[in-house]
Amino acid sequence: MDEVVREYIRSMKIASGLNTQRIFAVWDEVSGAGRYTLKKFFRAGTLYITVSSSVVREQLYYQKDALISMINERLREDELFTSDDPRVSFVEEIKLK
Repeated sequence: MDEVVREYIRSMKIASGLNTQRIFAVWDEVSGAGRYTLKKFFRAGTLYITVSSSVVREQLYYQKDALISMINERLREDELFTSDDPRVSFVEEIKLK
């Protein structure tokens, strides 16, 4: 059944959009800053995050490497995440605004 779902996602060409949404959901879970996050954008391995609090932004800044590791670990475990999509894959960098 898992393979059928993956093939359906590929055939409908929705993997990139689904991957982006999974990245955003994992950010909210892992960072703990979901309620402070105003905007999320993902392009070419970079996750752009706008937060409403400068204090939260500073705390997240010092945790960027750990956050990237935790996000990618969660994505590897996620059955809906398509790791071989060339347009949207794992997080390589986080930019905070």
